[in-house]
Amino acid sequence: MKDILFKILFYSGLPYLMRLVFQKNRVTILVYHEIMPSTAEKQFVYLKENYNLISLQTFLKAIESKDKSLIPKRALIITFDDGRISNYQLLPIIKKHNIPVTIFLNSGIINTNRHYWFRYNRELFSNSYLKRLSNKDRLVLMEKHGFIPEKEFDSPQALNKNQIIEMSSYIDMQSHTFFHPCLPKCDDEVAKFEIENCKRTLEKEYNFQINSLAFPNGDYTDREIEIAKQAGYKSCLTIDKGYNSIQSDPYRLKRLDPNDTDSVAEFVVKTSGLHILLKYFRK
Repeated sequence: MKDILFKILFYSGLPYLMRLVFQKNRVTILVYHEIMPSTAEKQFVYLKENYNLISLQTFLKAIESKDKSLIPKRALIITFDDGRISNYQLLPIIKKHNIPVTIFLNSGIINTNRHYWFRYNRELFSNSYLKRLSNKDRLVLMEKHGFIPEKEFDSPQALNKNQIIEMSSYIDMQSHTFFHPCLPKCDDEVAKFEIENCKRTLEKEYNFQINSLAFPNGDYTDREIEIAKQAGYKSCLTIDKGYNSIQSDPYRLKRLDPNDTDSVAEFVVKTSGLHILLKYFRK
């Protein structure tokens, strides 16, 4: 039923109207995590044909300067969260089509064999349940079942340093915290460490200019924004649904999530923001 619904919406022409009306004078930011190269190529080509792709840094300059000339009509930004190892396979496609992309890295997981906690023993743990726990209680529970953030496994889940350095010639690398916790579930000391240390590590070990933070899971409060400001970040990205403009709060930038789908219909509908509009009217 879900697939049928997306196909109906796709062929209805409504995504085209969304681009024409709602996205024309706004900036759309997409968030990916992990997609196959074949899917990426098709989706990136579609995006180039139907939107004007710009970099996150260009948008941040426009916000800071209030210069509308930096933002074309139907502007769209592509981002990836986590820095998963499979993202390296997308580099030839990004180079081939000259696609501006930002990847948000977990500096405590990249270049190690450490694993993402939310991908560990999925049959045993429900992520929705774990995200409701305090960070301390989550770590205690997961340690009882063999997982600690510093544990080195047999194979990596994140990009290594050589891959990151090679990709950084074509891709903007930014911050996604150290171990990817749910920040509002952390105490002040841990939240401060996660936000500050990721920036510090990426700047010191990779010589990157880090000015943007993507909140893990999109979870944040005013506390996290204040910590980010004090740490020297110029922007934060959420997964609050909607579009952006040069009037947007740079510390609460909205993103749309295609959910790493390989369905053309679902991707087009979600990229247009149509599904968010329909959910709004349904409520």
